[in-house]
Amino acid sequence: MFKKSTDDKSTDGAAHTLISRTTEIIGDIHFNGELIIEGRVKGNIYADDESRALIRIAEKGAVEGEICVPSAVINGLVQGDVRSSSHIELAAKAVVLGSVYYNLIEMVMGSEVNGNLMHISSNQSEAKRLLSEKKKLPFDPHAIEKS
Repeated sequence: MFKKSTDDKSTDGAAHTLISRTTEIIGDIHFNGELIIEGRVKGNIYADDESRALIRIAEKGAVEGEICVPSAVINGLVQGDVRSSSHIELAAKAVVLGSVYYNLIEMVMGSEVNGNLMHISSNQSEAKRLLSEKKKLPFDPHAIEKS
C-alpha cells in the first residue's frame, strides 16, 4: 500500500539542479532537465539538443565557458559563446561576452550581447551543415555577364 514502485518516475526523466550563490564549480557540466545557476561555473555546459533541457542563469550567476543547450534563460553574466537550438531569453540584467547562436530569441530592454547574434535553423542537420562548412560561396564571374 505504501510501497513506492521503482517504475514510478517522471515521464521525461527531468531533474532539477541548483548551483547556489556560494558554490563555484570548475569543470564541464553535461545535464538533462533544468540547471539553475546562482553561483559561478568555470567550464563548458552542455545538454543534448533532443532533450528538453533548460538552463537558468540568475542575476548573480556567472559562467565562464561555452553553453550549448536547447533552451536558456539568462539574467547573469556569460563569458563565452551561447548556442541554443530551441529558445533563448536574455533578461534585463543579462550580459553575454561572446556570440549567441539561436533559433528563437527574446531580448528584454537592458540585456547586453558583446558579440555576434547568429540565427540557426531549427533543422539540426541544416545547422550542423552550416557550421561544418566554413567556406565562402564560390564566385562565378560568368553569372554577372549573363545578366
